[in-house]
Amino acid sequence: MKQIFDGNRPLAEASALPSSTYLSSEYYDKELKQVFGKEWHWACRTEQINQPGQWITTQIGNESIVVSRDSEGILRAFSNVCRHRAAKVCRVSQGQSTRLRCQYHGWTYDLAGHLKTAPEFQGVSHFNCEQHSLPSFQVEELGPWLFVCLASEAPNFLAQWKPFLEQSESFQIDQMKFVKRVEYPLNCNWKIFVDNYLDGGYHINTLHPDLAGLIPYSDYRSEIFEKSSLQTAPLKSNLQKESAKVRKGTAQYWWLYPNLMINLYEGVMDLNLVIPEGPNNCRVVFDFYFKDISDLNQPQIEQSLKIAHQIQMEDQGICEEVQEGLQSAFYTSGRFSVLREQTAYHFHQLLAREAGLFE
Repeated sequence: MKQIFDGNRPLAEASALPSSTYLSSEYYDKELKQVFGKEWHWACRTEQINQPGQWITTQIGNESIVVSRDSEGILRAFSNVCRHRAAKVCRVSQGQSTRLRCQYHGWTYDLAGHLKTAPEFQGVSHFNCEQHSLPSFQVEELGPWLFVCLASEAPNFLAQWKPFLEQSESFQIDQMKFVKRVEYPLNCNWKIFVDNYLDGGYHINTLHPDLAGLIPYSDYRSEIFEKSSLQTAPLKSNLQKESAKVRKGTAQYWWLYPNLMINLYEGVMDLNLVIPEGPNNCRVVFDFYFKDISDLNQPQIEQSLKIAHQIQMEDQGICEEVQEGLQSAFYTSGRFSVLREQTAYHFHQLLAREAGLFE
């Protein structure tokens, strides 16, 4: 029996995406094409390529991408797949050079992705280097980050980010300094991790004992925008818990469609990027930023990283458990809490519409 989803129902009558969308290769392939192939995606930190000749590699869906700053200082983004036999042009994560040379057969490209040399190709009919450049993509800069869109007609970038820019201004994200990256492989569909993030704090009291009490459950609020959502909570500061010492102010938890989360606290920011790696697997990248990185603040930084890791371990355990549960013959879909899960339903509505899951 075909599973269906009706994203037009009011929240009080709605059900979540059916289990098949978390398990099926067919749905996963649709998401890669219709969502990850058409939306803006976080690519890297601007500081990683702030000098001419610098480049990095990143992954969008199942596509390997190069983001570079060419000799004239212009930002570029293009495919990391050589036009000859589909090997990677750049096999490491970052570098600085004037040319990019594929190690398979030596095809060489400039930092705009134009093919410059193709060794041993004398006598090949109707071959022109200019016609074998790497496909290029749009790139945009926002604060400390760069974003890439694979589609020729990209969504309006600034319109999508306007709510975040307006409401996060007081956190002064441009003054945040990158400290550390941590990556976690998860045995679950990427959507499960996003669902967990977007449940309006529903799981905090039961899954995260160290956060329980720090975040006043009754004061947790959610706000929905066209392709993003914001969850806010004023944090208690009069507790003896370690988490209260490094998580202060009114927290903002931003989600930006489809797979980016930004957590903002007083002087602290972490970015979570969920990278799909198959119907049953994903990778979560955590980038941690702090306003004060002085020696005096190092103990607070280490404590903050420790707390973030503990929370991730708790989230990871439940996400992988959910992936197993979705395979049950006795589960198809669950209902939403009207009080808590409006942001999760918004995610499901966007995904079903953009990916054409039920057309």
